[in-house]
Amino acid sequence: MKKKYRKFDNVSETRRNTMSHIHRNDTQCELLLRHALWHRGYRYRKNYKKLLGSPDICITKYKVAIFCDSDYFHGRDWDSKLKEKVKKGNNNQYWTLKIQENINRDNKVDAQLRGMGWTVIHFWSSDIIKNVDMCVDEVNDIIESVKEEDTEDDIY
Repeated sequence: MKKKYRKFDNVSETRRNTMSHIHRNDTQCELLLRHALWHRGYRYRKNYKKLLGSPDICITKYKVAIFCDSDYFHGRDWDSKLKEKVKKGNNNQYWTLKIQENINRDNKVDAQLRGMGWTVIHFWSSDIIKNVDMCVDEVNDIIESVKEEDTEDDIY
C-alpha cells in the first residue's frame, strides 16, 4: 500500500491506541491452532520468514503453509457483506483499499507458494476460535493426502 493512503486525518487518540495493540503474530487464533496441532503430534515453524508470505504456521516436512486470517483485515465475505459495511464506516477509502490490497496480496502469495509445490491453507480466525478441532482435522486430512502422494511417487 502506498504511504499516502496510510494517513489518518480524523482518528481519535482512543482509536489510535486501540489499533496499536492489534497483534500481528501470536494472535489468539494462531495460539489455539498451534497448540492443537502440537498436541496432535505435528511439529512446525511459526511465522516462517524463509518462505514467501511468512506463513503463520509452516509444516516444512509436508510443505504445508497455514495462514490464520483475521475476518476483517483479510476480507471475509468481502463482496457479499463486508465491503458495504466498510463503506459506511470511518476512513472508508483507506480501509476499502487496504482490505482489497490484502486480498490481492494473499492471492498472489498463494499462487507463488503453490507454484513452489506447497499446499496452502487459510483459516478464518472466527472459525478457528469456534471449532479448532475441525481446522486440525482439515490439516490432518491434507497431510495424509500429501503422504499418500509421496508413497505413490515412491512406487513408480
